[in-house]
Amino acid sequence: MAKKPAPATNLIASNKKAGRDYEIISRHECGIELRGTEVKSIRSGKVNVADAFARVEKGQLFLYGCDVQPWETAGKWFQHEAKRPRRLLMHKREILKLEIQQAQRGYALPLLRMYWKNGKVKVEIGTGRGKTHQDRRYDLKERAAMREVDREVTRFNKGRW
Repeated sequence: MAKKPAPATNLIASNKKAGRDYEIISRHECGIELRGTEVKSIRSGKVNVADAFARVEKGQLFLYGCDVQPWETAGKWFQHEAKRPRRLLMHKREILKLEIQQAQRGYALPLLRMYWKNGKVKVEIGTGRGKTHQDRRYDLKERAAMREVDREVTRFNKGRW
């Protein structure tokens, strides 16, 4: 199991659906190739990563489904498309490892979060195996049981003090 990363203080957006829909096996940090107006839109928080995923094509890693809204004060000439594919920047050997994992049946590369690191936008993608309906029901049941245990512990501690 991969070690959990430290929480990013400069979080831009996170994909909560990825944790629900996929069992995340490993996490990878990579850079992203952006245009100037995209960076300005991201700074103002106009980004949606809910349906974003990565795919390896011709030896390069691309991000699809990431919605960066156009910058309102830029003219048509300098504007960018909202849902265009964006190239992700990783070492070649890491991309080859991801390509092998992606080729296996049932595996995907969902975007987990987008954050600032040293003045640059970074994305974290995960190698995930799709959860079945039964897996999701098991997770809900486990969460409900933990919530009940926490409720009993707090009730016990309040009565004791």
